[in-house]
Amino acid sequence: MIYVITLLIGAINSIMILLNGTLSASYGNLSSSIIIHTVGLIGIIFVLLITKTRFKLDRGIPLYLYSAGFIGIGTVLLTNVSYANLGVSLHLALSLLGQTVSSLIIDHFGLLGMKTAKFNPKKSVGLLLIVFGILVMTVYK
Repeated sequence: MIYVITLLIGAINSIMILLNGTLSASYGNLSSSIIIHTVGLIGIIFVLLITKTRFKLDRGIPLYLYSAGFIGIGTVLLTNVSYANLGVSLHLALSLLGQTVSSLIIDHFGLLGMKTAKFNPKKSVGLLLIVFGILVMTVYK
C-alpha cells in the first residue's frame, strides 16, 4: 500500500509543479511563492482544526530541523524557474536524479541522524538508467 501512496504522491507532485509554475508565470516567482505558502498554511490549519490536533513545539529538537521550511521556499522558487525552462517531465526526471544521488549520500554516511546504509555498487545500475532516461528525454524533447 505504501508503494501506491508514494506513486500517488509522485503524480500529485507533477500537478503541483504545473500549478505553481502557472501561478509564477502570472504573478512572478516571489509573489506566487507567497500565495503558495499562504494557501498551504491555511490548508494545514484547516487540517489541524478538523482533526482536533494540538500544535506544539518540542524544545528538545535540534534547530537545524526547522531549516526544512527554508528549503521548501528555495525548492518552490527554483522549481518555478526550472519548470518554465524544462517543462514538468524533464524537471521531475532531473529532480529524481538529484534526490536519488543525495539520498544515497545521506544513507551511506548516515547524515543528519540517519542510520547508515552503505552504498551497494549494484545501485549504480539504477542511477545509470535514470541518467539514460534523462538523456532520451532531452534528445526527444
